Amino acid sequence: GFLMQTSEMLQKICVRNLVRKYCRGLTAERKVQLQQKVVTSAVFSGKKEGYLESLSQPFLETRLKENDLNPKVLQLIRGENIKYVTPVIKYDRNGFKARERLLVLTQSSAYVVEMAKIKQKIEYSTLKGISTSNLSDGIVVIHVPEDNKQKGDVILQCEHIFETVTKLCILANKQSVVKVVKGSLRFRVGSGKEGTMVFTVGPEPQVFKDKTGQLTVV
Repeated sequence: GFLMQTSEMLQKICVRNLVRKYCRGLTAERKVQLQQKVVTSAVFSGKKEGYLESLSQPFLETRLKENDLNPKVLQLIRGENIKYVTPVIKYDRNGFKARERLLVLTQSSAYVVEMAKIKQKIEYSTLKGISTSNLSDGIVVIHVPEDNKQKGDVILQCEHIFETVTKLCILANKQSVVKVVKGSLRFRVGSGKEGTMVFTVGPEPQVFKDKTGQLTVV
């Protein structure tokens, strides 16, 4: 019995040392990767299609560098530490016209940027929710409060959905507000009005306004 106990204790010590050695050998970059992937798992594992395939793809620190941004935009967000920039497609809240934009995440806010203009700023402290569907699309809706500062919720399509949403909820420290929805979701258009988005499965991916005026994501 005594030998068994000793053997178990030695095994535990050995495993602990191996884990410690592994952790010590990790680069700072690899550590950040693992911490981010843990959040991705908590938010998406078993809930969104494409999650398992995303596991093997390392997250990039950013998709575009700071100097890829227009100098005017850099001047407008001066003093805020830029953490992540990615190209996105933004859908208008009313006619659902698709527009090429950049999503810029700083340490305190998310910005939707068009060339040299900031189209919308969302301070993380005011961010109400982040919604995605359970299907393999790259749509994310950033829900904002109903106030005069905001035009309404932001509808974006991101190529690297798991990476972008993970970065956003870590920077905003709002992991708990991410929802993975089935079927449909409601979003705020502004001035008290609401819109509906429908998620469905089809032979080819597309996003369009259907006859009833809903945004349909296939």
